[in-house]
Amino acid sequence: MSSTSNAWIFTYILLSLPVHFTVSAAVHPFPINGTCHDTCGTMPVKYPFGSGFGCGHPDFSRYVRCNSDMLEFSTGTGIYSISEIDYTTGSLIITDPFMSTCSSMQNSGSFSLDRASPFSLTGENIFVLLGCSTNSPLFDPAEDLCATGSRSRVCRGLYSCKGVTGLGLPQNAPPSTCCVYESPIQLAGYTLDLPKLQCSSYTSVYSFGGSEGDPAKWKFGISLQYNGVGRTPPLVVLAKAMPGAGHGTQKFKPSSVLEPETVKLAKERNKRSSKWNLALVAGTFYLKIGNERSPRVSLELIPSWVKCSTLFSN
Repeated sequence: MSSTSNAWIFTYILLSLPVHFTVSAAVHPFPINGTCHDTCGTMPVKYPFGSGFGCGHPDFSRYVRCNSDMLEFSTGTGIYSISEIDYTTGSLIITDPFMSTCSSMQNSGSFSLDRASPFSLTGENIFVLLGCSTNSPLFDPAEDLCATGSRSRVCRGLYSCKGVTGLGLPQNAPPSTCCVYESPIQLAGYTLDLPKLQCSSYTSVYSFGGSEGDPAKWKFGISLQYNGVGRTPPLVVLAKAMPGAGHGTQKFKPSSVLEPETVKLAKERNKRSSKWNLALVAGTFYLKIGNERSPRVSLELIPSWVKCSTLFSN
């Protein structure tokens, strides 16, 4: 059989080849799992998130998972449903089922955000503490923990809701037991300890829905930003043999996963001990033999959640 007929045959199916070269920067493994899905219920699931174990970036897997067609976010204080994800801005909205809203207010638990997590609060959040004791440290004049001015109108708006009766307060109660706390932008390691603050409940408003004067139209939830870790997906390296690919190409085994931000130059030696360089050129990996780039063989980068594989001829 000629060298041409012996050339590799490549198709984009599942890649499961061992790593045959190293890079100086860290490489994060990204298992390609047959049980991974691109939706959870009706919610699109894209990188860096995953639908289950072995899916998505490992730094996010302990915080986000799909459970019974519901995408969930976990922290030390509970499990929250994810109602929205904006992959363009790297943000998401989570909902605490015990958090108060205009239509329903109740005693709620605390909320925390792990300091080591790849998530932080966005500047859109307006945290409001409800039904607080007048002896709460929130109202210590020396601490200045509650917002004043226009934001204080949020308390009056919430206390005008019928749902406030769920906290044992009359509708339109004086806002003296309410505190508006605006979270610092990009704050990580956040903790809202209601027992310590002596408050019955909390809520978070991330949008006024175009009507600041009508709390029934406000959007309740917690807006989070996820950091740059894994924002750009790892890439599966696939070799693509051009017609007429010659001797030597069969000796090269493509690697599985690389982080595109870190890969500058990768090297490997084939069985003939000749050095082959793998260089990133304009978003494509090209195979180089010595100082000459082969015009017949290129290595393409494919997003790692795409199911792909390499088939070899004998």
